[in-house]
Amino acid sequence: MALAPLHLEVLDESHLHIGHEGAKTGASHFSVVIVSAKFATLPLIKRHQLIYQQLGDLIPKEIHALKIKAKTPEEGV
Repeated sequence: MALAPLHLEVLDESHLHIGHEGAKTGASHFSVVIVSAKFATLPLIKRHQLIYQQLGDLIPKEIHALKIKAKTPEEGV
């Protein structure tokens, strides 16, 4: 992966959103924790933008919602 994560945790939280408008099409809700040295000089919004770039066409088709925690190794998990 271009972000070279030192830690990557992906949780499917779709079961928490049953009946939600976005869940009706089958798109899922995920929570992501990613630790990467590539985030070291980036503000939070730029970190999120990098992650969204990696996901490409998955949003909004397969992924309806994505909760992100993007940290540097110094910030920890």
